[in-house]
Amino acid sequence: MKELCSRVAITIEKIPAQLEIILVNDASPDNAWEIIKQLSVDDKRIRGIDLARNFGQHHAITAGLDYADGDWVVVMDCDLQDRPEEIRTLYNKAQEGYEVVFGKRMERQDSLLKRKSSQFFYRVYDYFAGSKSDHTIANYSISAKKVIKSFRRMKEQNRFFPLFIQWMGFNTATVHVEHNARKTGKTSYNVKKLIKLATDAIISQSNKPLRLSIQFGFLIAFASFIYGVYLFARYFFLAEPVQGWTSVMVSIYFIGGLIFFNIGVLGLYIGKVFNETKGRPLYLIRETTDEINEFDKRS
Repeated sequence: MKELCSRVAITIEKIPAQLEIILVNDASPDNAWEIIKQLSVDDKRIRGIDLARNFGQHHAITAGLDYADGDWVVVMDCDLQDRPEEIRTLYNKAQEGYEVVFGKRMERQDSLLKRKSSQFFYRVYDYFAGSKSDHTIANYSISAKKVIKSFRRMKEQNRFFPLFIQWMGFNTATVHVEHNARKTGKTSYNVKKLIKLATDAIISQSNKPLRLSIQFGFLIAFASFIYGVYLFARYFFLAEPVQGWTSVMVSIYFIGGLIFFNIGVLGLYIGKVFNETKGRPLYLIRETTDEINEFDKRS
């Protein structure tokens, strides 16, 4: 955390801009919040937000962006896989007239499993959402103030920062950035969380699974009708009796499985609609360093 802030500050010194660093603690298991509080005392340009519990990476990004007030806002992870020195690269590209610039990690320093799962996720997502995504792009980006203001208007519970930004349609560019290996700790995204993230992203951005289930249902119904005509013709024109109950039972279980599958897909959408209608906040804040520093001043 200290190295991150130090490297960001050094990088911004080479850009004609004022600096504000917002660190969001999303229920980190280590002593992150205490470190953030101390950093904010040592450097008034650093502000911290401590979420009440773990809301997830993209909800934490939302919390940080809600507090950001700069003309240009950089989103990056704190594990130093995104090199702070690349902020200059993003900023310089943005000055060419772009409103959003994403860092493109051509040589990802992640495990083989994470790289392949990321590629698979975007392929599946693009198929269902009818879009064309780039698996080398993640959260590392710089956005103009008007882009961040527009992002704040999006209040869906299912959140995915880069997809939201790309959906807005602002003038966007990409630039190659260097990607580092993780120095400490390990990613919080296991297979279960990745599957949940993929499911949420697809359901929140596309209704294609519903349309596919309808089309598949019609296909099965049509195949069943043709098979019924075939059995009818055999029985009445060729005097061949219908064979045993095995095929009947297999058909029943097959159709029953499809019905449950389609109901499950529909249930996912209904569940997401239910979550949205609750109107719950996207995150809850336990405290901020602004509150702590203000209290210290009054004391």
